[in-house]
Amino acid sequence: MPVTDAVKLTCATCGRANRVPVARLADSPKCGVCGAVLLDGGVQELDAATHDKVTRGDGLPVLVDYWAPWCGPCRMMAPEFAKAASALAPNVRLMKLNTEDHPQPSSRAGIRGIPALILYRNGRELARLAGARPAAEIVAFVRQHLPG
Repeated sequence: MPVTDAVKLTCATCGRANRVPVARLADSPKCGVCGAVLLDGGVQELDAATHDKVTRGDGLPVLVDYWAPWCGPCRMMAPEFAKAASALAPNVRLMKLNTEDHPQPSSRAGIRGIPALILYRNGRELARLAGARPAAEIVAFVRQHLPG
């Protein structure tokens, strides 16, 4: 199988890189090291190390929700973010970073307020969206910046 027929996905649980055949993305692929699901249409939690690996090197676009447990709008948006994850799978990974537990990545990203969404692709930031949003707006935002 040519390399172009597979994408690199970083495991949010153990941080290891996995090569997943594009044809198998919709099959809830699992990490070859720890067995955690890599992509299942849900939202995965990141820590500082996996945030950097995922946003810099994953083969799929990644939308990261920067949030904190004390933030009311963040908690209100969580179910909408989960709905958007389901709608965008398996072509986009939706992940969350708790800015209270992991302040370094959010500081490097220039996050000034939460919730904040940043869309990454091929190691680069494509776009950002501030404030709590319904699922339909999150999906539209991603599709606007990822044509095709």
